Amino acid sequence: MQISTGIRVSFLTAVAMLAFAANSLLCRMALVSTSVSPATFSAVRLVSGAVFLALLISLTRQKQGMQGSWKGALYLFIYAAAFSFAYVAMNTGTGALLLFGAVQITMLIQALRKGETFSLPQWTGFSMAVAGLLILFLPGATVPPLIPALLMLCAGVAWGAYSLIGKSASRPLLMTTGNFVRCVPLSLLLLPFGITDSFSANGIILAVLSGALASGAGYAIWYSALPALSASLAATVQLSVPVLAMIMGWLILDERLTAQMLIAAAVTLSGVGLVIYFRAKVK
Repeated sequence: MQISTGIRVSFLTAVAMLAFAANSLLCRMALVSTSVSPATFSAVRLVSGAVFLALLISLTRQKQGMQGSWKGALYLFIYAAAFSFAYVAMNTGTGALLLFGAVQITMLIQALRKGETFSLPQWTGFSMAVAGLLILFLPGATVPPLIPALLMLCAGVAWGAYSLIGKSASRPLLMTTGNFVRCVPLSLLLLPFGITDSFSANGIILAVLSGALASGAGYAIWYSALPALSASLAATVQLSVPVLAMIMGWLILDERLTAQMLIAAAVTLSGVGLVIYFRAKVK
């Protein structure tokens, strides 16, 4: 029984990480291979995610219903919108690394603000994580344009803040469902940015896949596996997401994997891993 449970948790965790990485791939695919606008992609992703999660809650007859807050929904909306607009001019792997790095650094800064003290190895890891992201901006063939890079960092900060809210939720799936549903009216804020300017059937399909499967189903799968994972393992396993996104972009979109990208990924992820490892060791 223990072996089968372990295999199930490992499988669900792997699927969730693939889903999270697929969000970057699906968004980049939609923006480079169809005429869909980033505003339209964001709106469709949020609406389809809300519909999928609401149906899931209804089918599983969860007694407490949807939870969440407008504050959480606003963070989710900022993340989704900035994420899509950033991917207009950025490859899949670079975007995922900037996003992931900003998420983790945001959460680490909040830990420091709350009085958590870092050991020397943790400070070394934190410095490595920041340095790794800065490597992406050194002159090179894949250096991201400044505005899209800043948008992706903004998306990462918003997702980090959203994740911090989720850490205190007793029913994170219900919280996420409520926040996605609240994002539906917030999507109207995208109207001035071209939400109705372009229509592409393929682009809409990719946005629905991103919202319903990579986001909605991905979160549901992740939250089902999360109770069986320690906090440190749950944080560590997410180090795989930018690497998976880089590989997906290389295999499916024929994006370049440069030495600069690989070094940046290795330094950033190693730094975050160092902080997580020594945090878990102290606890």
